[in-house]
Amino acid sequence: MDCSPRSLLSILPLLLSCVIPAFPIIYPPNEVNLLDSKASQGELGWISYPSHGWEEISGVDEHYTPIRTFQVCNVMEYSQNNWLRTNWIPRQSAQKIYVELKFTLRDCNSIPLVLGTCKETFNLLYLETDDDQGSHFREHQFSKIDTIAADESFTQMDLGDRILKLNTEVREVGPMTKKGFYLAFQDVGACVALVSVRVYFKKCPQTVRNLASFPDTVPMDSQSLVEVKGSCVNHSKEEEPPRMYCSTEGEWLVPIGKCLCNPGYEERGNTCQMCRAGFYKSTLGTWEVQSVRLTASHHEGPLHCGCEKNYSAPGRETPPWRSTRPPSAPRNVISSTPRTSVILTELAEDTGGRRTSPLLYLQALPRAPLLTAVTVAP
Repeated sequence: MDCSPRSLLSILPLLLSCVIPAFPIIYPPNEVNLLDSKASQGELGWISYPSHGWEEISGVDEHYTPIRTFQVCNVMEYSQNNWLRTNWIPRQSAQKIYVELKFTLRDCNSIPLVLGTCKETFNLLYLETDDDQGSHFREHQFSKIDTIAADESFTQMDLGDRILKLNTEVREVGPMTKKGFYLAFQDVGACVALVSVRVYFKKCPQTVRNLASFPDTVPMDSQSLVEVKGSCVNHSKEEEPPRMYCSTEGEWLVPIGKCLCNPGYEERGNTCQMCRAGFYKSTLGTWEVQSVRLTASHHEGPLHCGCEKNYSAPGRETPPWRSTRPPSAPRNVISSTPRTSVILTELAEDTGGRRTSPLLYLQALPRAPLLTAVTVAP
């Protein structure tokens, strides 16, 4: 039986259309890719040693988009030691990296005459350097991350039915201290295909909380939280210094403090916008903007309320002030007659902008000449 990669895994490119989507994959906003083999449509150019070990193959998905994978299947020979090394990967600001592998692996029991030579694992390794070493390759310089095993392996029957059992494994590496690194995959006698390799790190993405902006923050490679100070958005000031904590998983935690919109500005969608025309806010804080009768109501962002003609601010109401005018004439009057006055109670058609009704009218009687004014109670 021919156990070469082309015979055992020849159907792999046809099956990949079942697991590789034709549309771009959207990753979580707190993950920053350093390497994504699926994003490359040309040869990846990784180093395979020896040359008869790992093989780079190409396929197409259902939309004929090229994809690149690596496979090896030297399962009939003893003492296999096949290495595949990526290109140099700059680590950027990463303190800890994550390696996501998607792969499929052949069940040794489904291959005849390979007892003692076929394996069902491979090794993942890495090497940190401050610069690109080119094609220079020394196995002993690499440090082992883990031995990778498949949760599900496929058989000859699966190939016949075009069933691809895809495994996904994620490993963490860190702390990283040098400018970049290589990944390596060591085969010791398995029949395996690397469908995709993704390397990424996590960050707490830029966000706005309580009118304070917090920048992109990369967590440290430890269990401690990173305290980050926020800066108030435009047209706002601190009430209490805003800060949050960035976790190692790239999540913002424990918001403390906040900012408040300046006078003349209101909070709208995590920003401070000028109060709309016909509204005003005279103090720093979260006062709801008030509808007013402005002398120049077409302007935005007023800090103070100037009243229109025939309107006034009576001064009895607590801030924010409100412009009012005399109510309409009494109707449906209910009267009572004390010795020195007549009290008229009515529901006015127009209250003049006051918040309360009914209104009381106090009219002095002729026998009480000192009461000469009409009093309107709000």
